[in-house]
Amino acid sequence: MKKQKITVFLPAYNEEDSVGQVIKDIPRCFHKSIEVEVIVIDDGSTDSTVKEAWKAGADDVVSFPSNRGLGAAVRQGLEECFRRGADIGVMIDADGEYPAEQIPELITPILNGMSDYTMGSRFMGTIKGMKFHRRMGNYVFTFLQMILLRKWLYDGQSGMRAFSRNALKHAEIIHDYNYAQVLTLNLVRKGFRVLEVPIRYRVRCTGTSFITFRKYMSNVLPAVIKEMKRPVEKVSMLEEKEKSKDISYKQA
Repeated sequence: MKKQKITVFLPAYNEEDSVGQVIKDIPRCFHKSIEVEVIVIDDGSTDSTVKEAWKAGADDVVSFPSNRGLGAAVRQGLEECFRRGADIGVMIDADGEYPAEQIPELITPILNGMSDYTMGSRFMGTIKGMKFHRRMGNYVFTFLQMILLRKWLYDGQSGMRAFSRNALKHAEIIHDYNYAQVLTLNLVRKGFRVLEVPIRYRVRCTGTSFITFRKYMSNVLPAVIKEMKRPVEKVSMLEEKEKSKDISYKQA
């Protein structure tokens, strides 16, 4: 049986204190029919992020010459996963807030044919240390996504997601600043099945965030409006099913 290739990418900007531990926490050998590759998308870091990534065992680092934004880094990560032949692509923030050890749980619905796109849900799982204003901001933007998609979601801003190869191929991020809302809107509107997986979340205590509140509000809302106005075509899942080499996978 041919192994399934899982490519995990970490968008990172000045995360020298945390990126290494995240890489070390990524499970490499959790199923005999799965091989895991780890790459870092360095968004023009000015600290030792790249050095720490290599030191921790990253398989590759793709660096931008200057800071372009989280949306650009995630877009590059999705493209890298597809180009490298990944059957499933996984994105996880490099700040240590998201549980890399739960990646097997995140990809299981895709491996078993239950979903095309999964998100690690903080609000279905456990949260440690999130401040009130951040929690409310997550609620507001997730509620906006629910209204636009007419679909129930618990956590539309998650920094831990997985994509089938077909989802990798068709995912579009229309601006460089952020990706969280527009990516889900784009994939669901194209007919991809989304599923949330409960995760354990802890708030960052190191590093530099890509996001500031003022820029977030001024950039994301126009991007959401732009995405919803764009015509998109439904993607046929028939070809994906015919070519699927999914393995039956169960969590121990």
